[in-house]
Amino acid sequence: MNKELTGHLIAFGTVFIWGITFVSTKILLTSFTPAEILFIRFSLGFAALFIIYPKFAPVYNIKNELLFILAGLFGIFLYLILENTALSYTLASNVGLLVSISPFISALLAYLFLKDEKLKPFFFLGIVLALCGTAMIIFNETIVLELNPIGDILALFAAASWAVYSLFVKKISFLNIHPIQSTRKIFFYGLLFTLPYLLWTGIKADMKAFIIPSNILNLMFLGFGASALCFVTWSQAVRILGTVKTSIYIYFIPVMTVISSIIILDEKLTLYSFAGIILIILGLIISDKK
Repeated sequence: MNKELTGHLIAFGTVFIWGITFVSTKILLTSFTPAEILFIRFSLGFAALFIIYPKFAPVYNIKNELLFILAGLFGIFLYLILENTALSYTLASNVGLLVSISPFISALLAYLFLKDEKLKPFFFLGIVLALCGTAMIIFNETIVLELNPIGDILALFAAASWAVYSLFVKKISFLNIHPIQSTRKIFFYGLLFTLPYLLWTGIKADMKAFIIPSNILNLMFLGFGASALCFVTWSQAVRILGTVKTSIYIYFIPVMTVISSIIILDEKLTLYSFAGIILIILGLIISDKK
């Protein structure tokens, strides 16, 4: 199979799973706080990766280790905490739309800091189409744009955090380290940053929450699938396709969220959502045009 095609399939499979995480998280929020879900999810992911590949990643020098520390800070802790906190200050539609500009920020950062990442006119056209499609899915039939400075700024910072994370992942991919080792190390530092925050906000979940079947299944899905598996595959996709092309697949996340909501939560597919899905697919195709 063509290497680039493999990269596209890996990226698509990753966002397919990530798109379902919003439904799983929505179910878990009835029993756990965002910080608790974050810590449990990545603890399970870390454990799974350690069992699969118990060999420790080497520490070459402080400069390389700093890449893992910053990746854990921006991609695990800051991105998810900023996004969840933004939801408490502003509309979910605002957060969804603002976070979706992450591929654009990723492209600019890659252009500035990675010499092998080039931007072309078709890329910007694809970005615009995908962003319009995302807006149609998020706002759906009711367009409500309410500016809430604190929440909206936090959502923008979340988008920027993921873009910075993608940049560090690209640099980490140049190191001679097994992808499972590198992902596990990123998880480790992400958990180190999350633990003080969790202790500060307080642990509110009781033991009964851990014996509810739906909670068990969703925590396992987030920990083993969306974390352990997907962060490894995302790193692989970035290594093959580059930061710019891989980041465009983030626009597919709301598409998968809509589909999973229809199947799991029995929500309806509206004309706006369908049109948004078509625009996102067109944007992805156009942005990759040579």
